Amino acid sequence: MKRRDFLFGLMAASAFATRSASAANLAQSIGIRGSIDAADLGFRPDTLDDQSKIFSKMLAAASKSNQEIYLPPGEYVVSNLTLPKRVRIKGVAGASRIIYGGDGHLFAAEDTEIVEIEGVVFDGANRELNDQSQGLIEGRRVPRFILSNCEIIGSAKNGVSLEGCAGRIDTTGISGAGDAGIWSVEGAGMTISNNNVHDCANGGILVHRWQEAHDGTIITGNRASRIGAKNGGTGQFGNGINVFRGNDVIVSGNQVSDCAFSAIRFNSASDAQIVNNNCKNSGETAIYSEFKFEGSIISGNLVDGAANGISVANFNEGGRLAIVANNIVRNLKLDGPYPADAAGFGIGIAVEADTSVSGNVIENAPSIGLNIGWGPYMRDVSATGNIIRNCGEGIAVTVVEGAGKAVINSNVLSDNTKGAILGHRWADVVTGDMATSGNQGIDTLTVANNQAA
Repeated sequence: MKRRDFLFGLMAASAFATRSASAANLAQSIGIRGSIDAADLGFRPDTLDDQSKIFSKMLAAASKSNQEIYLPPGEYVVSNLTLPKRVRIKGVAGASRIIYGGDGHLFAAEDTEIVEIEGVVFDGANRELNDQSQGLIEGRRVPRFILSNCEIIGSAKNGVSLEGCAGRIDTTGISGAGDAGIWSVEGAGMTISNNNVHDCANGGILVHRWQEAHDGTIITGNRASRIGAKNGGTGQFGNGINVFRGNDVIVSGNQVSDCAFSAIRFNSASDAQIVNNNCKNSGETAIYSEFKFEGSIISGNLVDGAANGISVANFNEGGRLAIVANNIVRNLKLDGPYPADAAGFGIGIAVEADTSVSGNVIENAPSIGLNIGWGPYMRDVSATGNIIRNCGEGIAVTVVEGAGKAVINSNVLSDNTKGAILGHRWADVVTGDMATSGNQGIDTLTVANNQAA
């Protein structure tokens, strides 16, 4: 054999060995990754057939082998899928599309170990869900529920409905829901972050409990807009972010706009933090902490456009203990989504009990800039260092018998057309302007060092 032919043979053998090793390494890496290609199992995109049976078998096989399913781009029609113990699905964001075929529900998981879905579009096609279904995607008692970089559109009820779940929903768009975008009840440690929830009929992001208790959900960096109140009411619906009976919930850094009622509404929820949110064009009170609660920090928020700005209310129901600090509240209006009660609309900030109000800037509140107490429902309020300008009344404070103590000190009040600091018996003004005349003998009030012009 010639030396040249021998060397050529060695080179060819070496190249073949290298290619074989590369192929083996690739196969090994795919095996390690553990991804099942849905197309390889006959789950085909862009067909008119309902493929629920095939998908169900594929989910069961992946659960048993603890593998992820890769969903290629395309449209897949399915319905009535009950998810197995372990579900991991990864699609191509915006391109892998699951369409609800109707006649029941779409995805439901109950007492599963894990649900992880990434990069999938879920289209409810506005088809009716059965009476047992609460949402297009449902989870009950799932200790690890993760929905990331998905889209959920056209659900006849909630977009996502969770009960007793822990995990996260992030970077997901939810729109066109017949009820709320996200509804989490009895949460066990949820994080809801960086989602875009819009054009929902009754609510944006809802965190509820059956009874008041620790919840601990973190709601941060979301956008919620154009939220309606199809079911009517006086605040049960129509809120961008709504927390009911859930304690220890943090709502921070969200952009909330054009809600029929509140941008952010806490009802009977204690130890709340509502911080650094941007709230625009609310139909009723932009930020609400109401009914039975103890402990609410409302700080660093911007409210522009609402019937009322910030309300910390219902001392008569046990609502108490708050800090309202360093917020900007502006451009309020006198009309709301229902006939106003005696207090009316157009109030910048309203507080009642065991509350510090400091460092806020309130502008263009046509009724009252800062309202302290209502009838006898006022106790231990400090209002210091606020700037209140271009309002009807600057500060209104209750002087009804039985009301508690308040300190109104070192505030700047400018161009408030009806007076700077006035005492009220309910809705009626019963004192002169205390910015210039002091507390007028009302020993429960300390009024000092305010600048009024």
